[in-house]
Amino acid sequence: MARAEDLQDGNRPGWRQRAVSKSLSAARTRAEQRVQRLLDAAFALIDDRGTTEFTIQEVVDRSKQSLRGFYQYFDSKDELLFALLEETIRESLEDLRSAVESEAESLERLRAFTIRLHEWCEPLGTRRKRGAHNRVPISEFSLQLALKDPDRLATALAPISRMLVDLLKAAVAAGSLQVTDTPRAALLIQQTAMSGWLMSRFVQNSRARVTAEDAWDFCLHGLGG
Repeated sequence: MARAEDLQDGNRPGWRQRAVSKSLSAARTRAEQRVQRLLDAAFALIDDRGTTEFTIQEVVDRSKQSLRGFYQYFDSKDELLFALLEETIRESLEDLRSAVESEAESLERLRAFTIRLHEWCEPLGTRRKRGAHNRVPISEFSLQLALKDPDRLATALAPISRMLVDLLKAAVAAGSLQVTDTPRAALLIQQTAMSGWLMSRFVQNSRARVTAEDAWDFCLHGLGG
């Protein structure tokens, strides 16, 4: 007979709860590993080809998993690409935090954020770090998603947007900028930094493209800094 202290959730023995919890935890770990293998395979295909023009079967073959297994985690190729985009945004957020935290002054922190954000969104003009993935195809997919499902893209980008607003508020509070509508100003900075990559596609001479420093200088003086 089970001890009273082991009876939980409708008189289920505690050992049963612990056993089920352990089983679910192990299953969750296996699922996360399988999903990661699919993501790694898709990133590798993008790195090899410089495009998102690959098939689900190619991802499955490269990850050494089954087609049935793929559809357990993703409804379509677009869902896989969105997962890659979310991974890229997560990596960029960590990199943005690192760039910001390397500066002490509020205006320099905002500058570091703006320049690094521009570099993430314009990978053509930035040397890839060792082991980093090709972000150009992911940037192109984000444009497609912006047209098809802007709310979903905005939700994915929300942490970056919040960081920018906080940095801008700190610079205004320090007297480094004169801004009356902080959210609006943050939106203008974000659009300036993130949209330049599209127009750069039309500039054949790489030296004539808008750089991260150009974007920051424009934002700074546009805000009356």
